[in-house]
Amino acid sequence: MTTTIDHHHLRHLLEREQQKFRDEHPRSFELYAQARQSLFGGVPMSWMMKWAGGFPIFMREAHDARVVDVDDISYIDFCLGDTGAMAGHSPQATTRAIAEQAACGITTMLPTEDAIWVGKELQQRFGLEFWQFTLTATDANRFAIRIAREITQRPKILVMNYCYHGSVDETLIALYDGTARKRAGNVGAPVDPTVTSKVVEFNDVDTLRAALAPRDVACVLLEPALTNIGIVLPDAGYHDALREITRATDTLLLIDETHTLCAGPGGYTRAHGLQPDMLTVGKAIGGGMPAGAFGVTRAVAERMVARPEADYVDVGGIGGTLAGNALSLAAMRATLENVLTAENYARMIPLAARWSEGVARVIEEYQLPWHVTQLGCRAEYRFSPTPPRNGGEAHAASDEALERYLHLYALNRGILLTPFHNMALMSPATRASDVDYHSVVFGESVRELLNPA
Repeated sequence: MTTTIDHHHLRHLLEREQQKFRDEHPRSFELYAQARQSLFGGVPMSWMMKWAGGFPIFMREAHDARVVDVDDISYIDFCLGDTGAMAGHSPQATTRAIAEQAACGITTMLPTEDAIWVGKELQQRFGLEFWQFTLTATDANRFAIRIAREITQRPKILVMNYCYHGSVDETLIALYDGTARKRAGNVGAPVDPTVTSKVVEFNDVDTLRAALAPRDVACVLLEPALTNIGIVLPDAGYHDALREITRATDTLLLIDETHTLCAGPGGYTRAHGLQPDMLTVGKAIGGGMPAGAFGVTRAVAERMVARPEADYVDVGGIGGTLAGNALSLAAMRATLENVLTAENYARMIPLAARWSEGVARVIEEYQLPWHVTQLGCRAEYRFSPTPPRNGGEAHAASDEALERYLHLYALNRGILLTPFHNMALMSPATRASDVDYHSVVFGESVRELLNPA
C-alpha cells in the first residue's frame, strides 16, 4: 500500500512556509522591492525568479558549500549554482589564479600557456583531440552544431525529448502526444524548430533509427544521461546502439557533458567509455567563472579544414571576442588541476550515495510512491514509484506544488536545492554532516506533509 498526498493540506503548508520565509527575510524582500524598479522581475537574470519563496534571497557571500544571505542566514548549498559552482564556492586555487591573472591582463584576444594546459587536460579527460573555448556551454553547443551542419552539409539536428542544452534555438522542441512542436514557453522562436530539428525519446532505439534513416541529420546532440528534466539514466546497451546507428547513417554524435561532468573527472563519456565525434562542456570547469569548451576528434577536424569556404576566423558564426580570454583560462586550469580532481570525486560521489540513502529511508518509512536516483556526485528524488526511461515520463511525474513545498521547507531550514528539480549536487567542500542534516529535514517535511494536525 502506498501513501497519497492531501493537496488541500499541502496548500496550507505552502502558505505557512511562504509566510515564514517572508518574515525571516526582510532585507532580501527590501532589496527585491528596490530591484523591481530597474531589473525585469526584480532579478539580474530571469531564471532567478524560480526560487520557491516568492522572491529570491539576496546573497552576501558564498564559500565552500555555504551561502550567507543579507539577512545573515547561512545555508548548506546543494544547488551550487545549478552546477556552475560544483567545485565549491570560491575554491582557493581558483580565486588565487583569478587574482593573479586579473592583475596581469584579463582579455587580449591572444593565447596564453594556460590554454595549452587546459586543451591537453580536456584531451586526456574526454579523449577528443582538438579543443576550442567559449564563455558558456550554450555557445559551445551552438558552434558545434554549426560545424556539424557545415561538414555534413545536412540541415537538421536531432535531440531528446525534454532535453536541455542552454538557449540553443534548435533544441527548444518537444513531443506532444507524439507530435514534435516548439517547446511550451519557447520565447520568440526565430524559426519553427520542427524545420531545423527532430526530437525523439531518450532510450528509444527504434525511433532513433527511423529518424536518422533519411540521412538529413547532421548530428545527434544529447546528454549521456538526461539531467534537466530530472535524472534519466540510459538503458543497458543504449549508448552502444546509439553509436552504431549514428555511424551507420554517417551522423555525427555530439555529447553535452555540462551537467554529467558529475559522473567523474571525464564525465559520463570517460566513466562509460563513450566515443563521441564532438563534445561540449561548461559551467563547472571554470570554478564559477564564465567558461565553456567544445572538442572534436581528429577526423572531424580534418573535415573542418577540408572546407576552405568555411570561415572559422572572422564572421562565419563561430567564436566570440571574449571567448578563450586569459582570465577564464586561468580559472579553468586552476579548477581542473586542483579542484575537480579524481581525489575529490572519490569524496563527492560517496556523499551523493549517502544523500540518496537518507532520502530512500524516508521514502520507505512513509511508503511513498517516489524514488531516488544517483548520477555520480548528483542525486535526485522524483514523484513516481520507478525511474522514468525518457523525458516524457519524467515530465509527467512532476508536481509543481509538492516540489515547491519541499524546496521551501528546506530553504526555511537552511538548505538550498536546485530550484528546477529536487536535485542535490556535492562539491569537494560538502560534508557528511551536511548530507545527514538534509536527511533529517527531508524526513520532517514529509512527516508534516502526511500528518495533518
